[in-house]
Amino acid sequence: MTFLPEDGFPLSEIPGAYAAETGDTVAVRAGTRSLTWTELHRASNRIARGLMAAGATTGRLVTLLLPNSTDLILAVFACYKAGTTPQVLSPRMTHVELDEILGLGSPAVVVTEPGGGPLVGRPGVVTTVEDLGHGQPDGDLEPRIATWWKAPTSGGSTGRPKIILSGRPAVTSGFDQEMWGIAAREQALVTAPLHHNAPFVTALSTLFLGGTVTLLTRFDAEGTLAAADEHDATWLYLVPTMMRRITALPDEVRGRYSLASLRSAWHCAEPCPAWLKRKWIEWLGPERIWELYAGTEAEAGCTLRGDEWLAHAGSVGQVTWGEMKLLDADGAEITRPDVSGEIYMRVTPGTDATYHYIGAEPTTRDGWSSLGDMGRFDADGYLYLHDRRSDMITVGGVNVYPAEIEAALVEHEQVLTAVVIGLPDADTGNRLHAIVHTPEEAEVTADGIRSFLDGRLSRHKLPKSIELVHESLRDEAGKVRRSALRSRRVTESPR
Repeated sequence: MTFLPEDGFPLSEIPGAYAAETGDTVAVRAGTRSLTWTELHRASNRIARGLMAAGATTGRLVTLLLPNSTDLILAVFACYKAGTTPQVLSPRMTHVELDEILGLGSPAVVVTEPGGGPLVGRPGVVTTVEDLGHGQPDGDLEPRIATWWKAPTSGGSTGRPKIILSGRPAVTSGFDQEMWGIAAREQALVTAPLHHNAPFVTALSTLFLGGTVTLLTRFDAEGTLAAADEHDATWLYLVPTMMRRITALPDEVRGRYSLASLRSAWHCAEPCPAWLKRKWIEWLGPERIWELYAGTEAEAGCTLRGDEWLAHAGSVGQVTWGEMKLLDADGAEITRPDVSGEIYMRVTPGTDATYHYIGAEPTTRDGWSSLGDMGRFDADGYLYLHDRRSDMITVGGVNVYPAEIEAALVEHEQVLTAVVIGLPDADTGNRLHAIVHTPEEAEVTADGIRSFLDGRLSRHKLPKSIELVHESLRDEAGKVRRSALRSRRVTESPR
């Protein structure tokens, strides 16, 4: 009989349940290493005992400062078995970012790579996966249930971190699998670091249903296609930047890989240019291309399949869980189609809260909360995103939302990312300044970008200055820190 957990099954018992049934099956692979269900079960038992000996208890966090690896998955399940909550952070965080987050979460234990990375000399329990498991027995433990099943972090455009504790304890739920279209025994290829919420949720949800997860230790365009074919991936996680880099491969390179096993490819996290979405739909077929829009808070969200997108180009889909509405600047609900407003969300009435913050307070109105996104619904109920409320720039008394300009910029096939900020201007108060990330080998100039925008945007939305850069505009948390980008340029001369 094939085991599948019912809702409410303890996450601590997942490895043991699958080890008993399909122990020799690979549960997770990363780089050159892999773990069968039996290996995952036994090794996580040892590490869990080490965590408990180090002071990890129910109601506490354990910070995992680890890259994508089999050790990371071992540590996550060890946390569940110890009854504590895993918090995955990037091992490349700056000292300042890390200190702020650790100060908020006050973790019982911090698990790092050998050498300690940025935590050398830090007080408290700082250890490694190997040291935690050393000398510990691998026998089964009593079932435990952590207070929260995950604790991702977010900083947003302000750069002030917060921890988003899941509203669900460490038990199974069909919610995440249904949201992401993950089936039982899926073969998932996760291309992004698990310190981001979506990769963490999708990788773990695959394991909860007895599937196999292949984690990329670093993104490589051709390597992604090769891994998908080699491991018969049925489910694929991407972000638009990755999609762009795969699309940029020569046709003969992409043609080496069939992706025949692939059932669905999902993207989220940032806007996807229309030209790029069309190329993927043409390449893989509309029924295999999926998009998700939601916050880590998961009160409500939208999903969209490729054929729906073709009929509603530019949309992020209809609301598929929870509730959303638009409010104007005065807090009145917008009910007419194609009128922009601020997006407010709430869980379906009668449903438990999906999160709570450490280090921040939600923006709420009468039980509805906002992440600061602006958008509009069309007559069919499809949502189109515009920008974040806090990103609005006033130029000569006119409100300009950078997202529209950034969307036009990334339509250029040599633009990887673009960020538009407002810099002081004696005449108009602010001037629009575009920071444009292009490949070093790209033959593109600021004047060429201006020519490309001509006719795509109204004159008052055209950037007054364009700065070309060749490094990513996103930090290790995957966020664009507009305030930091602006502060570094506020005293610079126009470009």
